[in-house]
Amino acid sequence: MTIPLLSLRGISKSCGQIHANQAIDLDVAPQSIHAILGENGAGKSTLMKLIYGVEQPDDGTVIWEGRPLHLASPADARRKGIGMVFQHFSLFETLTVVENIRLVVPGRKADLKERIKALGREFGLDVDPLAHVHALSVGERQRVEIIRCLMTNPKLLILDEPTSVLPPQLVEKLFETLRRLRDGGVSILFISHKLEEIRAICDRATILRGGRVTGMSIHASTMPMTLPA
Repeated sequence: MTIPLLSLRGISKSCGQIHANQAIDLDVAPQSIHAILGENGAGKSTLMKLIYGVEQPDDGTVIWEGRPLHLASPADARRKGIGMVFQHFSLFETLTVVENIRLVVPGRKADLKERIKALGREFGLDVDPLAHVHALSVGERQRVEIIRCLMTNPKLLILDEPTSVLPPQLVEKLFETLRRLRDGGVSILFISHKLEEIRAICDRATILRGGRVTGMSIHASTMPMTLPA
Protein backbone atom coordinates (compact mmCIF):
# COMPACT_ATOMS: atom_id res chain seq x y z
CA MET A 1 0.00 0.00 0.00
CA THR A 2 1.32 3.45 -0.93
CA ILE A 3 2.25 5.65 2.01
CA PRO A 4 0.40 9.00 1.88
CA LEU A 5 2.56 12.02 1.19
CA LEU A 6 0.67 13.93 3.89
CA SER A 7 -1.57 12.65 6.68
CA LEU A 8 -3.47 14.64 9.29
CA ARG A 9 -4.75 12.88 12.38
CA GLY A 10 -7.11 14.58 14.82
CA ILE A 11 -6.08 18.11 13.81
CA SER A 12 -7.96 20.79 15.78
CA LYS A 13 -7.62 24.58 15.88
CA SER A 14 -9.68 27.15 17.76
CA CYS A 15 -9.72 30.92 17.32
CA GLY A 16 -11.18 32.24 20.55
CA GLN A 17 -14.60 30.62 20.92
CA ILE A 18 -14.67 29.52 17.28
CA HIS A 19 -13.64 25.93 16.52
CA ALA A 20 -12.16 26.42 13.04
CA ASN A 21 -11.02 22.78 12.70
CA GLN A 22 -12.23 19.87 14.79
CA ALA A 23 -10.50 16.48 14.78
CA ILE A 24 -9.61 16.57 11.06
CA ASP A 25 -8.32 13.35 9.48
CA LEU A 26 -6.96 13.65 5.95
CA ASP A 27 -4.66 11.68 3.62
CA VAL A 28 -3.08 13.17 0.49
CA ALA A 29 -1.67 10.61 -1.91
CA PRO A 30 1.55 11.14 -3.87
CA GLN A 31 1.10 12.57 -7.36
CA SER A 32 -2.57 13.51 -6.90
CA ILE A 33 -4.85 16.54 -7.03
CA HIS A 34 -6.88 16.46 -3.82
CA ALA A 35 -9.79 18.85 -3.31
CA ILE A 36 -10.70 20.44 0.00
CA LEU A 37 -14.30 21.43 -0.58
CA GLY A 38 -16.67 23.49 1.53
CA GLU A 39 -18.65 26.69 1.82
CA ASN A 40 -17.19 29.90 3.24
CA GLY A 41 -16.45 29.41 6.93
CA ALA A 42 -16.02 25.64 6.63
CA GLY A 43 -12.43 25.82 7.91
CA LYS A 44 -10.61 25.24 4.62
CA SER A 45 -8.16 28.15 4.77
CA THR A 46 -7.36 27.61 8.45
CA LEU A 47 -6.50 23.99 7.73
CA MET A 48 -4.18 24.99 4.90
CA LYS A 49 -2.41 27.52 7.12
CA LEU A 50 -1.77 24.73 9.61
CA ILE A 51 -0.29 22.53 6.89
CA TYR A 52 1.90 25.41 5.65
CA GLY A 53 3.19 26.39 9.09
CA VAL A 54 1.48 29.79 9.25
CA GLU A 55 -0.29 28.59 12.39
CA GLN A 56 0.17 25.57 14.66
CA PRO A 57 -2.61 23.14 15.61
CA ASP A 58 -3.97 23.00 19.15
CA ASP A 59 -4.19 19.23 18.95
CA GLY A 60 -3.46 16.38 16.56
CA THR A 61 -0.54 15.17 14.44
CA VAL A 62 0.81 16.10 11.00
CA ILE A 63 2.56 13.20 9.28
CA TRP A 64 4.83 13.91 6.30
CA GLU A 65 6.12 11.00 4.22
CA GLY A 66 5.34 8.61 7.06
CA ARG A 67 6.94 10.63 9.87
CA PRO A 68 5.47 13.10 12.40
CA LEU A 69 6.17 16.70 11.42
CA HIS A 70 6.13 19.99 13.31
CA LEU A 71 6.32 23.17 11.26
CA ALA A 72 7.34 26.35 13.02
CA SER A 73 6.93 28.66 10.00
CA PRO A 74 6.22 28.77 6.23
CA ALA A 75 9.99 28.82 5.64
CA ASP A 76 10.19 25.56 7.55
CA ALA A 77 7.37 24.15 5.38
CA ARG A 78 9.16 25.16 2.18
CA ARG A 79 12.32 23.43 3.34
CA LYS A 80 10.30 20.24 3.85
CA GLY A 81 8.79 20.49 0.36
CA ILE A 82 5.45 22.23 0.98
CA GLY A 83 4.52 25.34 -1.02
CA MET A 84 1.39 27.50 -0.97
CA VAL A 85 -0.26 30.07 -3.22
CA PHE A 86 -2.67 32.17 -1.19
CA GLN A 87 -5.98 33.49 -2.49
CA HIS A 88 -4.62 37.03 -2.11
CA PHE A 89 -1.23 37.31 -3.79
CA SER A 90 1.87 38.39 -1.84
CA LEU A 91 3.84 40.16 -4.55
CA PHE A 92 5.47 43.60 -4.43
CA GLU A 93 4.01 45.55 -7.35
CA THR A 94 6.96 47.92 -7.77
CA LEU A 95 9.42 45.04 -8.21
CA THR A 96 9.98 42.88 -11.26
CA VAL A 97 9.04 39.21 -11.45
CA VAL A 98 12.59 38.04 -10.85
CA GLU A 99 13.10 40.52 -7.99
CA ASN A 100 9.98 39.18 -6.25
CA ILE A 101 11.19 35.63 -6.65
CA ARG A 102 14.66 36.49 -5.30
CA LEU A 103 13.01 37.45 -2.00
CA VAL A 104 12.28 33.75 -1.42
CA VAL A 105 14.63 31.88 -3.75
CA PRO A 106 18.37 32.55 -3.46
CA GLY A 107 20.51 32.82 -6.57
CA ARG A 108 22.00 35.10 -9.19
CA LYS A 109 19.50 37.19 -11.09
CA ALA A 110 20.64 35.82 -14.46
CA ASP A 111 20.27 32.22 -13.27
CA LEU A 112 16.83 32.86 -11.80
CA LYS A 113 15.69 34.47 -15.05
CA GLU A 114 16.58 31.31 -16.96
CA ARG A 115 14.85 29.10 -14.40
CA ILE A 116 11.70 31.23 -14.63
CA LYS A 117 11.70 30.86 -18.41
CA ALA A 118 12.36 27.12 -18.23
CA LEU A 119 9.52 26.51 -15.77
CA GLY A 120 7.26 28.64 -17.92
CA ARG A 121 7.95 26.48 -20.95
CA GLU A 122 7.63 23.20 -19.03
CA PHE A 123 4.37 23.94 -17.22
CA GLY A 124 2.65 26.53 -19.40
CA LEU A 125 3.45 29.40 -17.01
CA ASP A 126 5.00 31.86 -19.43
CA VAL A 127 5.79 35.25 -17.89
CA ASP A 128 8.46 37.89 -18.55
CA PRO A 129 11.04 37.74 -15.71
CA LEU A 130 11.83 41.45 -16.15
CA ALA A 131 8.22 42.68 -16.17
CA HIS A 132 7.09 44.78 -13.23
CA VAL A 133 4.30 43.14 -11.28
CA HIS A 134 2.04 46.20 -11.50
CA ALA A 135 1.97 45.73 -15.29
CA LEU A 136 0.88 42.06 -15.14
CA SER A 137 -2.62 40.69 -15.49
CA VAL A 138 -4.21 38.73 -12.65
CA GLY A 139 -3.49 35.48 -14.48
CA GLU A 140 0.17 36.41 -14.95
CA ARG A 141 0.52 37.31 -11.27
CA GLN A 142 -0.83 33.91 -10.32
CA ARG A 143 1.76 32.30 -12.61
CA VAL A 144 4.49 34.21 -10.79
CA GLU A 145 3.21 32.90 -7.45
CA ILE A 146 3.15 29.32 -8.75
CA ILE A 147 6.62 29.65 -10.32
CA ARG A 148 7.99 31.01 -7.06
CA CYS A 149 6.64 27.93 -5.28
CA LEU A 150 8.00 25.57 -7.93
CA MET A 151 11.47 27.05 -7.59
CA THR A 152 11.59 25.70 -4.03
CA ASN A 153 11.06 22.17 -5.47
CA PRO A 154 7.82 21.33 -3.62
CA LYS A 155 6.38 17.85 -3.28
CA LEU A 156 3.03 19.39 -2.22
CA LEU A 157 1.53 22.58 -3.63
CA ILE A 158 -1.42 24.17 -1.82
CA LEU A 159 -3.72 26.42 -3.88
CA ASP A 160 -6.30 28.41 -1.92
CA GLU A 161 -9.32 29.20 -4.13
CA PRO A 162 -7.06 29.62 -7.20
CA THR A 163 -9.88 30.21 -9.69
CA SER A 164 -11.57 32.99 -7.68
CA VAL A 165 -9.31 35.62 -9.28
CA LEU A 166 -9.40 34.24 -12.82
CA PRO A 167 -11.79 34.93 -15.71
CA PRO A 168 -13.40 31.74 -17.08
CA GLN A 169 -11.14 31.59 -20.15
CA LEU A 170 -8.04 31.25 -17.94
CA VAL A 171 -9.42 28.55 -15.63
CA GLU A 172 -8.85 25.73 -18.12
CA LYS A 173 -5.31 26.97 -18.76
CA LEU A 174 -4.66 26.75 -15.02
CA PHE A 175 -6.10 23.23 -14.99
CA GLU A 176 -3.72 22.21 -17.79
CA THR A 177 -0.82 23.46 -15.67
CA LEU A 178 -2.03 21.55 -12.61
CA ARG A 179 -2.31 18.32 -14.59
CA ARG A 180 1.26 18.78 -15.84
CA LEU A 181 2.46 19.34 -12.28
CA ARG A 182 0.66 16.23 -11.03
CA ASP A 183 2.04 14.14 -13.89
CA GLY A 184 5.49 15.51 -13.05
CA GLY A 185 5.23 14.20 -9.48
CA VAL A 186 3.80 17.13 -7.49
CA SER A 187 0.75 16.56 -5.27
CA ILE A 188 -1.74 19.43 -5.13
CA LEU A 189 -4.24 20.48 -2.48
CA PHE A 190 -6.93 22.40 -4.35
CA ILE A 191 -9.21 24.47 -2.09
CA SER A 192 -12.55 25.44 -3.59
CA HIS A 193 -16.29 25.70 -3.06
CA LYS A 194 -17.08 25.09 -6.76
CA LEU A 195 -18.26 21.53 -7.31
CA GLU A 196 -18.03 21.68 -11.09
CA GLU A 197 -14.32 22.56 -10.89
CA ILE A 198 -13.63 19.80 -8.38
CA ARG A 199 -15.21 17.25 -10.69
CA ALA A 200 -13.17 18.56 -13.64
CA ILE A 201 -9.67 18.66 -12.14
CA CYS A 202 -9.40 16.67 -8.91
CA ASP A 203 -8.67 12.99 -8.30
CA ARG A 204 -9.99 12.92 -4.74
CA ALA A 205 -12.01 15.22 -2.52
CA THR A 206 -12.59 15.86 1.18
CA ILE A 207 -15.64 17.87 2.24
CA LEU A 208 -15.55 20.20 5.23
CA ARG A 209 -18.54 21.69 7.01
CA GLY A 210 -18.36 23.62 10.27
CA GLY A 211 -14.71 22.70 10.73
CA ARG A 212 -15.30 18.95 10.47
CA VAL A 213 -14.85 16.36 7.74
CA THR A 214 -18.35 15.44 6.56
CA GLY A 215 -17.52 13.42 3.48
CA MET A 216 -14.75 11.91 1.38
CA SER A 217 -14.65 10.75 -2.22
CA ILE A 218 -11.98 8.54 -3.77
CA HIS A 219 -12.91 9.77 -7.25
CA ALA A 220 -13.91 13.44 -7.31
CA SER A 221 -15.43 13.04 -10.78
CA THR A 222 -18.17 10.85 -9.29
CA MET A 223 -19.25 13.44 -6.73
CA PRO A 224 -22.86 14.70 -6.86
CA MET A 225 -23.42 18.25 -8.04
CA THR A 226 -24.70 19.36 -4.63
CA LEU A 227 -22.93 19.26 -1.29
CA PRO A 228 -24.25 16.74 1.23
CA ALA A 229 -26.14 18.18 4.20
